Amino acid sequence: MRSERVTVTLPAELVAEARDAVSRGSAASLSAYVAEAVQSRQDRDRALATLAGLYGGPPPADELDAARRSLRPAPPVAVG
Repeated sequence: MRSERVTVTLPAELVAEARDAVSRGSAASLSAYVAEAVQSRQDRDRALATLAGLYGGPPPADELDAARRSLRPAPPVAVG
C-alpha cells in the first residue's frame, strides 16, 4: 500500500498512550499505531453503513446495544 505523509494534531494524552504502546512493542511505530486506529474506524463506519443498508436506515439503538453486549467477552471467573 502506498503511504502518504500527513500532519495531524492530537490530544497529548492520546499521543502519550500511543507512544507507550510502541515502547511496549504493541505497535511497530507511531505511524503504524495511528494507521491501525484509522483502519479500525473505517471498518466500523463500513459495517454501520452495511447495517443501515439492511435496515433501511440506522439500526435501532436497542439492537445495537444488544449486539455490543453479546460481543463483549465474559468477565474472568474468580478462582478461589
